[in-house]
Amino acid sequence: MTDIQHDQATHDPATDEWRTYDEFAAGIDTYRLPNTDLAGTALSLTLDDDSTLSLAFDTDAVTWTASGAIGSGGTDPYDAVAVRDDVVFVNLPLTSVEREAITVVYSTRTHRALVAHSVIGEEDVDGTPRVRQTFHAAVTDAGDPTGEAPAPSRDLIGKRNIYRYSPQHLYEHVYVSSQRYAWQCLEGVQRGHGDMDLSTVWKFADGLYLFCFREFRIAVASVWLHDLGYDLRTTGIFLGLNGAGESEHSRAGGHIYPLGSVSYPDAQPV
Repeated sequence: MTDIQHDQATHDPATDEWRTYDEFAAGIDTYRLPNTDLAGTALSLTLDDDSTLSLAFDTDAVTWTASGAIGSGGTDPYDAVAVRDDVVFVNLPLTSVEREAITVVYSTRTHRALVAHSVIGEEDVDGTPRVRQTFHAAVTDAGDPTGEAPAPSRDLIGKRNIYRYSPQHLYEHVYVSSQRYAWQCLEGVQRGHGDMDLSTVWKFADGLYLFCFREFRIAVASVWLHDLGYDLRTTGIFLGLNGAGESEHSRAGGHIYPLGSVSYPDAQPV
């Protein structure tokens, strides 16, 4: 019996404890795309609420300044992935500010960008995810913007995909509305567990979608960039509270395997 078969045989979702964020996130970046070095580059963004975000990168850190609700700025680590030739996914797992992350997706071709700000709340509120997120379309200072601006999208509603993040991480997602998605773990420490959580989807470019979820049962949220074009890859991050109650940032990524989709003949989901 293989390790995975033994894991599947011994897991009983009726008796297994709900896993903490750090338990299920361990190794979830195994199949992630490699990092890219942005050292020596800089980028300034104007958000759709007229606030600004400026980033200056070196090898290990980014110095950033901002106006508006995101904050004032600091020097923090960063994680960058070139998800396409012209599209970069950048996450700032903030150390200058506790329990926050700033994620930026930008195109060097269209000069469009998306900004997600994730914040862990100070305390639990019944019926509300502990981690909240805000989203902004933006433009960069690298040239005149072209094409459609990023915007909320209903394109994933009815789709059903499997996501392979490592040999021990296999999850199924069903996108049920513009506000929620359902998930279940097929392989891994959460095998047999699943839920329906709050989610947000924005279209960034053809076949390229920002997908974010906020869990109810534990304090964790994610930001993913799904490439549903030819590559069928996803790149993402988590922010949440680990089993010790401390804030923790994790990288994630892997392969997408579409299972199919449904369309609604008359009444549509919200």
